[in-house]
Amino acid sequence: MIKGQIKKFFSYLASRMFVFFALIALQVWVIVVLLSEVEAYSEWIQLALQIGSIFLVIWIVSKKQNPSYKIAWIILVLALPVFGMTMYFFFSQRKLNPKERRMALGLYEKTHKTLMTDEKTKMTLQSMEPCARGQSNYISKASIYPPYENTSTKYYPMGEDFFEDLLVELKKAEHFIYMEYFIIREGRMWNSILHILEQKAVQGLDVRLMYDDIGCMHTLPAGYKKRMEAKGIKCVVFNPLRPILNSMFNNRDHRKITVIDGCTGFCGGANLSDEYINEKKRFGVWKDASIMLKGEGVWSLLMMFLHLWAFSEREEIDFDSYTPYKQYDRTELSDGLVQPFSDMPLDDICLSEGIIANMISRAQKYLYINTPYLILGNELSMLLENAAMSGVDVRITVPHIPDKKLVFLITKAHYAPLIKAGVKIYEYTPGFIHSKTILCDDTTGMVSTVNLDFRSLYLHFECGVWLHNASCLAHMKQDYLDTVEVSREIGFADTQNVRWYQRFMQAILRIIGPMM
Repeated sequence: MIKGQIKKFFSYLASRMFVFFALIALQVWVIVVLLSEVEAYSEWIQLALQIGSIFLVIWIVSKKQNPSYKIAWIILVLALPVFGMTMYFFFSQRKLNPKERRMALGLYEKTHKTLMTDEKTKMTLQSMEPCARGQSNYISKASIYPPYENTSTKYYPMGEDFFEDLLVELKKAEHFIYMEYFIIREGRMWNSILHILEQKAVQGLDVRLMYDDIGCMHTLPAGYKKRMEAKGIKCVVFNPLRPILNSMFNNRDHRKITVIDGCTGFCGGANLSDEYINEKKRFGVWKDASIMLKGEGVWSLLMMFLHLWAFSEREEIDFDSYTPYKQYDRTELSDGLVQPFSDMPLDDICLSEGIIANMISRAQKYLYINTPYLILGNELSMLLENAAMSGVDVRITVPHIPDKKLVFLITKAHYAPLIKAGVKIYEYTPGFIHSKTILCDDTTGMVSTVNLDFRSLYLHFECGVWLHNASCLAHMKQDYLDTVEVSREIGFADTQNVRWYQRFMQAILRIIGPMM
């Protein structure tokens, strides 16, 4: 046993992730040491750095960002000026350079005409209640992705259900298969999918795979991209890690998308790894939610994939060549309003946070939320507390068995004020809940990749599907109620039964949570 642990330890020291972060830490240390030495050498330089830290704080305050996020950085900059300034400039930024921004905007312009709301859907929007219409308009203006009718929906409460239908639909592919995931791990789930992708590539289909480099750093072997290309599968490793200080490595592709022939699409929280289908037990029962779309709404999922593919590869894509795949039978696919959306960390719009804030503030009867992490800023906390105190039945379900213990401590630090205001917090006792869903008043819902934490809301590329009057909302509601039945409600007394040093630690964790 000891030999195994030693072997595992040395294996970790030799891993790509350890080497990468060790080199990054070394660069930060060198910069901080050099600046500290220079600061100690001259009182004038010391004064200049102090003035610089004050100006940086003023600049942070003036930025359009979440106050909790800004406060965390301000404290770090003021407490440790040299270290804080170094960390801020390399780890907090999320801006494209002018050339990259022009390229990104150019990609959107090329597909703008195909992402317009059709006249029939505009009439439907006008007949909807103001709250739902306002939410849809917000998503359209903030993300360019419009609402659709003529789209059927199917909700999956568990990864096993999603996996079963995913295999069925992949086998039906006749033209192309595009897949984009944060984590892919070799095992039963991925190997079954890969077998189909190989077959389809041999048949001449356009098969493409995009995965995040840091998400798959521990799960895929080095050179996996070349392995895929040797099988005839086009492959992109998103934002590949290089051991050089660069703020962009902090922006990860956390999206999960499959598009088949432009008419079938999947989205949700499930990655392609055996724990997501409970083939492998890591943290008890792993519960995750996904959704399948068929019809016009899949067009936006297709454009999301192609936009990021073209941006990552600096590749010219003939978007017009995909137009034939936008034709659907309008008589069979009417299922409420469906609006896929994509959120990216490179603009000034916090789309996911805006959608969630709108859903909370517009809830009248109930609001049911599933999230694996609960690390909230002041705005969302206040909205949840105000909704509960206004009589809305607000419930939030989080894991009982965490995948990250420190993050779970931060999650628990947010319990007390929410529960005191009347929010009901449940821990999913069978294990780990990875679902990212919100359901509101039987009429509105969202299935997404967005966690209720700062990384998802501000730093990652994310996506989801907003739903209004879709038939799958009834399934989502029943699934939530069934989940609550096997969960433990956390009482306010539970949050108070902690020692003084634990309470102090929770206060510290709430401050640094936005930077984690």
